[in-house]
Amino acid sequence: MIEFDEALALLADNVRPLGSEQVELAAAHGRVLAEDVHALVSSPRRAVSAMDGFALRDADARVGASLRVIGKSFAGHPLPPAFSAGECVRIFTGAALPDGADRVIMQENCLADETMMTIVNAFGPGSHVRLAGSDFAEGDLVLKSGTLLDPRAIVALAGADRAVVQVAKRPRMVIIATGDELAPPGRARDDALKIPESVSFGVAALARENGGTIEAKLSGSDDLVTLRQLADKALSIANVVVVTGGASVGERDFAKAMFAEQELELLFSKVAIKPGKPVWIGRSQGRWVVGLPGNPGSAMVTARLFLAPLLGLLQGRSVEDVLDWVPLQAAQIFPIPEGRTTFVRAVLSKSGLVLLANQDSSAQAPLGKARWLVRRDPAGKASHCDERMLALAF
Repeated sequence: MIEFDEALALLADNVRPLGSEQVELAAAHGRVLAEDVHALVSSPRRAVSAMDGFALRDADARVGASLRVIGKSFAGHPLPPAFSAGECVRIFTGAALPDGADRVIMQENCLADETMMTIVNAFGPGSHVRLAGSDFAEGDLVLKSGTLLDPRAIVALAGADRAVVQVAKRPRMVIIATGDELAPPGRARDDALKIPESVSFGVAALARENGGTIEAKLSGSDDLVTLRQLADKALSIANVVVVTGGASVGERDFAKAMFAEQELELLFSKVAIKPGKPVWIGRSQGRWVVGLPGNPGSAMVTARLFLAPLLGLLQGRSVEDVLDWVPLQAAQIFPIPEGRTTFVRAVLSKSGLVLLANQDSSAQAPLGKARWLVRRDPAGKASHCDERMLALAF
């Protein structure tokens, strides 16, 4: 059994990206950049107005000044002619400044008709001009390789005039749910010995959120012959195979044994954490195989802590990017765990982190409420209400 941080270090040292592909900007959301992106144009391309008003020379800007209006400037339209002292141009937000102008007076501070404008109010020190290249210049680095393309990053890509982009290939995944007691949701009520199979649905959702594509979801009883057949099928179509259940050492726990004929090589097996100690990760036929506990709480915690980083590394991200721990204030005392690093499920109230009352690894209702995982190390001290604690969005 190894420590949590040691297991993550092994992942970081052994997982390599799957490669890259080119996609159009409209399909880039949620993907991970596989190249540094440099701007193909400057932003703005030339000096533009930040307000609706009048463009003029700063030397002519004083309360009471009257200037001749010689034209109008609209965004995306040709420039009006350059002007001289005592002249101005009616201008609108985003429109290019005419040659000779270096200030915009907001229209609220002016009285004007089609031919003359008078500054009637104090206008403050701001020029209301966005200089050429003030956002970024042509050739500037806009986004780094490994960036997750969220909606804000998509704006930056488009602003850099990028119609296509090189992104990491998505990991292809198969999820295998194991256990004689499992039935598809909606059918468990028909058999008193069955329970709804819930874990694979949560794991699949988490995988999609982290860039994985689900090629298939399979299920098998606790029969080694059947499970070996499922392992063969999964390895033939996936980069990553996730097995839920059968991760421990029970008489009918076959999660590792089902890959024995495919020469499973374990990266680690059992981690000193709670919940989720039986979690394991290895390689079989060049594919990554992840064994998650069957209990829903344990499975979702270990999927967040290990599967999500694995998928991130396969797409060129770092463990630190995927496991973005933040210090948050505790609203109550979080006890010291004994023996193993513990990840407790919590919510964030106005006064700070609040421990969910039910931390049982088999509990499913609390998973619908939990929003944070709080890390508690055995060597740590019991927190007071004003102490900040490391928490991970869950």
